[in-house]
Amino acid sequence: MDLVADDNRPETTHTEWWRVETAALHARKQELEVLKRRVDAEQNAILAEINSRGVRGCSGHSTLAAMIYEDFLVSDKEAKDRADRVLALYPGPSIGGEPEPPLAPLTAGAAAEGAIGGSQIDAIIRTLARIPSSVPEEKVRGGEKILVDLARRAGPRAIAQAGRRLLDKLDPDGKEPRDEDPKDVRPELRFVKHRDGTLGLKATLDLETYARLKSDLDPMAKPHKAIEGIRDSRTQDERYGDAFTDYVRLKTTSRNLPGQAGEATHILVTMSYEDLINDLGEAHLDLVGPISATDARILACDARVRPGVLGTAGEPLDIGRSKRTVSLAQKYALTIRDGGCAFPGCDMPVPRCTAHHIVFWRHHGETKIDNLVLLCTKHHRLIHHSEWKVQIAQDGLPEFTAPAYLDPTGEPRRNTMHLRT
Repeated sequence: MDLVADDNRPETTHTEWWRVETAALHARKQELEVLKRRVDAEQNAILAEINSRGVRGCSGHSTLAAMIYEDFLVSDKEAKDRADRVLALYPGPSIGGEPEPPLAPLTAGAAAEGAIGGSQIDAIIRTLARIPSSVPEEKVRGGEKILVDLARRAGPRAIAQAGRRLLDKLDPDGKEPRDEDPKDVRPELRFVKHRDGTLGLKATLDLETYARLKSDLDPMAKPHKAIEGIRDSRTQDERYGDAFTDYVRLKTTSRNLPGQAGEATHILVTMSYEDLINDLGEAHLDLVGPISATDARILACDARVRPGVLGTAGEPLDIGRSKRTVSLAQKYALTIRDGGCAFPGCDMPVPRCTAHHIVFWRHHGETKIDNLVLLCTKHHRLIHHSEWKVQIAQDGLPEFTAPAYLDPTGEPRRNTMHLRT
């Protein structure tokens, strides 16, 4: 969108508005509001396209909200609100060949005109999100049109009131009453492969197991400490996801758990030597199936994962850990040096971190202290999937460089959270 100056508008700077007639001031402020809304809509469309291509692949962030939080330096609440707006207004990533339809397409059109703004959009979205799935699509779109037309001349409070009346009309019975009687539960757990390639779990737990698991995860899922006034951008679901990932990692490294052939549990990753060197093709993760070469490299940093490199005929060339994995003594040395995740601003403790090879193993990186750094799960994946760089400085401490689009100065950054006084 080209921003062209209006030749009929008085030529002014921010210090000359006192010269302008009152009527012209009011007219200009309205013009600017429309312009701001159009710019917001254009930016939201760009964010939606990035989301459809995969946020992790485009920026290395786990979610759209995390990218907004990091790139725009906004609060976690604003990042979440803006991400929710994008996800509701535009089609989502393709699942099974078809993009996920937007919740509020008519609202997106009005926003692109500059006719409605953020709080009005949010009021419409909140109403549409509460309409039961049993309501026919044509009635949902008819209800959305009513709210959009109202939003062109009314604020969020009036939209919310109209939304409540709309819900009463579309769903007069409201939600079904909950059955409060407790039921006997047979615990079940299923490993699920989704159509988009992601993996998940579906579980039904008895009350005691649920309570035990939640009690273990709650302290691990607390928000990170604020750094320079910037709070943890992860949603509650993301925090629990990270906590569960670390929980599994901690539990599977315990010597008290059953092992295999006298060793603690290991996972086998296999791929051809050519693919490993050229960063092409895919690997095979035992018990899961095909994974990307990048994900294979991330797993290869974990001492509990055995790399199996195959020759052209499929023969094993290297099944081993003696040179690649970190020894117990090295882990102690990294604990003393890094004190936890070394990424700037991260306060994740040592037990929830793994040793990362700065020069990747496939690039002949050695397993020695000046080529290793402790990283938590989130920042380990960020380093592998984005343009963030890490190196060991002359004083022997790790320092990180942000991508140029985040920090054009290229100024190295360090973590001061684990410094000992």
